[in-house]
Amino acid sequence: MDDATAIGAGPAAGRPPRCLVTGATGYLGGRLVPELLAAGHPVRCLARTPGKLRDHPWAGRVEVVRGDVTDATSVAAALEGVDVAYYLVHSLGGGPGFEETDRRAARIFGERARAAGVRRIVYLGGLTPAGVPEEELSPHLRSRAEVGRLLLDSGVPTAVLRAAVVIGSGSASFEILRYLTERLPVMVTPSWVRTRLQPIAVRDVLRYLVGCAGLPPEVNRAFDIGGPDVLTYHAMMRLYARVAGLRRRVILPVPVLSPTLSSHWIGLVTPVPAALARPLTESLRHEVVCAEHDIARYVPDPPGGLLGLEPALRLALHRVREAEVATRWSSASVPGAPSDPLPTDPGWAGGSLYTDLRQRTVAAPPEALWRVVESIGGENGWYSFPLAWAARGWLDRLVGGVGLSRGRRDAARLRAGDSLDFWRVEEIEPGRLLRLRAEMRLPGLAWLELMVDRGRSGETVYRQRALFHPRGLAGHAYWWGVSPFHAVVFGGMARNIASAAEAAGTDGGGAGRRRAAGSRARSRRSGAVRSASRSRRSAGTRRRGVPPR
Repeated sequence: MDDATAIGAGPAAGRPPRCLVTGATGYLGGRLVPELLAAGHPVRCLARTPGKLRDHPWAGRVEVVRGDVTDATSVAAALEGVDVAYYLVHSLGGGPGFEETDRRAARIFGERARAAGVRRIVYLGGLTPAGVPEEELSPHLRSRAEVGRLLLDSGVPTAVLRAAVVIGSGSASFEILRYLTERLPVMVTPSWVRTRLQPIAVRDVLRYLVGCAGLPPEVNRAFDIGGPDVLTYHAMMRLYARVAGLRRRVILPVPVLSPTLSSHWIGLVTPVPAALARPLTESLRHEVVCAEHDIARYVPDPPGGLLGLEPALRLALHRVREAEVATRWSSASVPGAPSDPLPTDPGWAGGSLYTDLRQRTVAAPPEALWRVVESIGGENGWYSFPLAWAARGWLDRLVGGVGLSRGRRDAARLRAGDSLDFWRVEEIEPGRLLRLRAEMRLPGLAWLELMVDRGRSGETVYRQRALFHPRGLAGHAYWWGVSPFHAVVFGGMARNIASAAEAAGTDGGGAGRRRAAGSRARSRRSGAVRSASRSRRSAGTRRRGVPPR
């Protein structure tokens, strides 16, 4: 588990309750599953793309079913035989119509849970400000409140946990706080930095979620959950600076930054895109402080009390510096990004499919070449024309995309479903294939395949294939507009990946391992601010570094 060990409720009388987790591919769902397993619960996961869960350490211990919360048939099948159902899905950044989508999904889930005889629903929503009319809330916070009400009215005993800001390594709230504080020693900030809020450590959120599986059947209500500290965002940034060993930050709040401008400001400074930052910042317009702590009657506080903000920040930073981040905010798919895998129909049902193919013989063992392939992106860069990659990343951010700043969850290893800069790992066959699906803003669908193979004479062969399926005339124009640069970008990538593998193979990978060990040591010594700035520089400048293993 992240940042500490959650304490779950013991198994209920008789067999432990069987739990269904929706949103298991997301930040909290991916951390809840191992905690439920540790507490003795059989677990089933509902996922639109089950392959994203394949490489998690706990994947072999759970049942995974394909489905979507907006599809009544798949929800009914997933809920069959389930005692406790966790509803951890939101249309965060979901675009127009997301409120109706959330409403419809919640109704389907509640109705099917009741029909299946589910004994409890557990839902994690947002903490709403006391005394503020619902029509004045942000659309996302209002939608979360409505989802909670629909589940409470479903006829299935429901526990709605309402949290403000969740602090843990990889959480969107932590990443925003971290990057704003590290990258801006002097900040002109929105007025909401003076708003009081009550953050909670991810450890305690998970503890409450697991504990709710054992609530008495008569409990059907919402609970406010928060940590022991109530403070402003301004104070949170100052505290983070102290914990991270930074100089005192100069923070100048101004009243002119609207939620839209605030979200774009965050999108430019942090890896969190504006589409995700906006609902998070909108929720901070009003004071969000817990009005009660009734949950402690059913899930008692741990002996040492709930985790305060300072130790929560220290633990999150430790996980980041040691590259031990289990899940990240980017674990969930980007709204609007293609989610279907690369089709196998070569004719694309009469449509167009542009390809760029590259192949090189590599004077190195396949293992050395695979180390380079699996470590691509993030700090290691993309092995060709750094300025072009950086420009494409900034262009994507300007039009509301994720850009290059998401980086990697782990510096050396990938798993299916990982975000990788503006790509997502669609398929990985260790030692042979890495297929990435584009999540940047494009007039079409795009994939990049990196393959390690053997030639007829036993030589190591690197194969690289970029694929683009255009959408309309704009898609065709896009491909032909960028195709003159492919020789530099994709050709350079193939050439430099082969060179890096050959350099690694010459000394058995020793140089790469030494560089990696030195880099990790420097990162720990220099602290999070220098580590973060180094990551951004290296993503745009490093070309031939041999990736660590």
